Amino acid sequence: MSEEKKDFVVKDRRRFSQESQEGEAKDEQTKTDAVRDDEPQASPSAEAGRESEAREKAHAGQEQKATMLPEINFSTFVVSLNASALLHLGAIEDPATGKTNKDLTMAKQTIDILSMLGQKTTGNLTKDEENLLKNILYDLRIIYVKESG
Repeated sequence: MSEEKKDFVVKDRRRFSQESQEGEAKDEQTKTDAVRDDEPQASPSAEAGRESEAREKAHAGQEQKATMLPEINFSTFVVSLNASALLHLGAIEDPATGKTNKDLTMAKQTIDILSMLGQKTTGNLTKDEENLLKNILYDLRIIYVKESG
C-alpha cells in the first residue's frame, strides 16, 4: 500500500475544549489556525498526556489553597459571621475594595442569624463556643446601636 500525502489536516479551532473546565482556554498548540504539512504533528496520546498533566497541576493548586484555610468548625463559622457583620457595620474595610461601607440592614440580619444560632444550639455547645458566641453578639449589638442611633 502506498503512502498518500495528506492535503489537509482537520483541526479543532474552538477556543475551549469539551474536556477543559469552563473558562479554561486550550493551550497554544491546539489553537493554531493552520497546520503545515511538513511540520511533525503531536500524537493524540501526547496531547492527552499534556492535558492530564495540566489538570493534575490545577488540582494540586486547589489542594494547596485548601490547606491554607482554617479548619471548619462552629467557632470559625461564628467568627466568619462576625467578620461579615463588622463589614456591614463599617467597622472593617472590604478586602476587595479597601473601602468601608455601611449596610445596617445586612448587619442586623447577620446579628439575628448569630442570635438564632445561639438559641438553636443551647445545650449543645462547649463553654468556649458558648462564651465566644455571647461575646460576639454583645459586641456586635453595641456597635449596631452606636451606628444606627
